[in-house]
Formats: sequence, C-alpha cells, structure tokens
Amino acid sequence: MSHPHAITIEQNPNRVKVSFGGAVIADTTRALVLKEGPLPPANYIPRSDVQMSYLQRTDHSTHCPFKGDASYFSVRVGNQVADNAVWAYETPIDAVAQIKDCLSFYVEKLDVSEEIRSE
Repeated sequence: MSHPHAITIEQNPNRVKVSFGGAVIADTTRALVLKEGPLPPANYIPRSDVQMSYLQRTDHSTHCPFKGDASYFSVRVGNQVADNAVWAYETPIDAVAQIKDCLSFYVEKLDVSEEIRSE
C-alpha cells in the first residue's frame, strides 16, 4: 500500500502554455508534473520559460510539510491582475528538489493549456 500523501514528479511530455489578459506568461516543453496524494496534478514550469516581467512577488506565503515554504506572485497584464496566481518553492525540501527553479500556476486564475506533442 502506498503512503496516502505520496508525491511523484515526472516530466510532462506535452507543451504547456499559460496565458492571461491576452499575454503568454509561460510556454514550455520542459514542465514537470507533480502529483500529490488526492490533489489535482500541478505543472511546474522552469523559471527560464516564464516571462517574469508579468509577475510581481507578493508577501503571501504558505507552508507544506511535504514541499516546504511557498512564495507567491501576482500576474499583471495591463490593468488586469490575478492575485497570488503563481507559486514557487524556492528552497524546497530535498525530496522535491526538482521543483526548485520552477513556478506553478493556479488553473482557476489563469489559462493553462496543454498541447499534446507528437513523437
């Protein structure tokens, strides 16, 4: 029987694109998919594939005993703002060190799409 809060991280074979307010915030073929217990899978996109100029760090933070402390960012495109729509574990726990230089995006606040890549 597996641990009820097991975390797995795998390479996402698809292209992942994040948009907001008509702007492309992130576009990558290098996303990682983090699966954590009963939670929906979350894509973590390398920071180098994110247009950081649209992100503004906020003072919001959360703690996960399985991943560490998360920092949050709001997305601003023109006059449109998605508050605390992006998070990052900048100093994650060793078990999830792969997500260190990655950002994840709330699908409820931003347009996150996946394009299946042909082999």
